[in-house]
This record gives sequence, structure tokens and C-alpha cells, in this order.
Amino acid sequence: MNKIAASELILNPDGSIYHLNLKPEHLATNIIFVGDQNRVPKITKHFDSIEFETQKREFRTITGTYKGTRITVISTGIGPDNIDIVINELDALANIDFETRTIKKEHTQLNIVRIGTSGSLQDYIPVDSFVLAGYGIGFDGLLHSYDCKNILEADIEDAFIKHTQWDDRKARPYVVKNSSELQKKLESDRVFVGITATAGGFYGPQGRVLRLAIQDPNLNNKIDHFEFNGLRITNLEMETSAIYGLSKLLGHNACSMNAIIANRANGTFSENPYKPVEELIKYTLDKLVS
Repeated sequence: MNKIAASELILNPDGSIYHLNLKPEHLATNIIFVGDQNRVPKITKHFDSIEFETQKREFRTITGTYKGTRITVISTGIGPDNIDIVINELDALANIDFETRTIKKEHTQLNIVRIGTSGSLQDYIPVDSFVLAGYGIGFDGLLHSYDCKNILEADIEDAFIKHTQWDDRKARPYVVKNSSELQKKLESDRVFVGITATAGGFYGPQGRVLRLAIQDPNLNNKIDHFEFNGLRITNLEMETSAIYGLSKLLGHNACSMNAIIANRANGTFSENPYKPVEELIKYTLDKLVS
């Protein structure tokens, strides 16, 4: 088997992978993603024990044990570009032999759950509730850098493009389903399920206007009213579709959970936005180990 060049699989002098500063032994197969590095200890404070901690740039990692299950919590920072770094490097830690620089014969499957905050796009999803992304729809174009056609939900993409009259100068929206296995573990009566949209930026890509005019001022309204076989776009953020796409291509399970702290449809905001986040953390941990 061909060796992976040093320019492609980049390692630090201590043998850890370049951006994440991790070695294979530091990684659990159950992984929780958060955006904010300061949220990592807010999750691991619930752990029974901590075995390893490191940070490089915005990527902070703690691995430990919760109720007998080994879990790694890592901050990804913001955006699909960071997700590209994190998932590729996590997969390398699990499935590439760093000594020989070759792909391992036996594939290790990771379980990846994102815990985030978001604003609801639908008036029936109140603040302080939880949303599970059944699908991720990406407006960022990242996944098109990979050979990905076989994992995409083209029928949903085509319906969305027609509904929104999507500008052909933009990247084609891509849709990827979550891991059904993880959804079964994480869903309950208190969780709303729908489509989570992933934007490539916070301002114009999400319809916010400061001093720059946006290409389609009506796009958010079109997104809000899109429906496919009973599924609506529930929320808009900046990571989920990239997590779903790269995980599925690499043979991993992924599911995205969001605490809803704002409702853009009716203009409400949580009176205590820290409370639903803490509740979602505990909810997710308990579901993962059940």
C-alpha cells in the first residue's frame, strides 16, 4: 500500500496530528463536538474521570469517562472549513497508521455528536427546546471538493433549488442524512426533528444586513417556507452539513443536536440561554451511554 506523503498527513515533532495536537491513543470512539472552546469543560465537568487534555489554536480536547463510557470532547471553532480539518484529522487518528503512513486494514467507526446553540426558523419550535437534525443542507459548497454524489439526497436538493430559485453563481446546496443509529439513541418526545441548514458565514450568508446588500433579500423567507415530505428547515447554523457529509464519506456516525435559544420567526429569545444548553449537555451524555 502506498505511503501517505508528509505534505498530506502532517504530524508535529512529537508525533501528534498537526492541528488537533492529538495522538491516536488520546481519542475515544465516542466524540462530542462543540464550537466554543470554553464549552468543553462545561461538558467534561460531568465526567467521572479525565485522562487527557490539550489545546492548539481553537481546538481544545478533553478525553475522559462518563458512567463507564470513554468520550472525547473537542471544540471545532466556527464554520465548515474548521469541520473539514477536524473530521479529516480525527479519521486519520482512527484509521491511518502513523508509523507506516498507510491506511489500516480494519476500519474504526467513530460516533460524533454535535452539541450547539441555534435560532429556530419555525414558530412551532419554541426557545429552550432541542432540535435534532434529521438532515443537513449545506450552502457552503465544502462537500463538492470530494467525490460525494453517492451520499447526497438529490431529490431534496432539487426541490430546494426550485423552491428558492437558487442563484446558479452560488454553490449547489447539498443534503446529507444523519446517522439513523445515533438518531435512535438521541431522539425523544422533547426533541424536534427536521432539516438543519448550514451557512458559510454569519452575516450575508444568513441574511443579516449591516452595510452590505445581500444577493437575495427574500432567501430567508423562502428557506422558512420550504417543505419536503413533511420536513421543514428548523434552524440555521454553520457546521452540521459538513459534519454529516464528511462523516458519511469516511464511514462514521454523526448526529447534530441544538439547544434553541432564539426564535427568529416570532422574535423571542431565551430568558436564560445557559439553561437549555446545560440541559442539552446532560441529556446528550445520558442518551449516549444508555
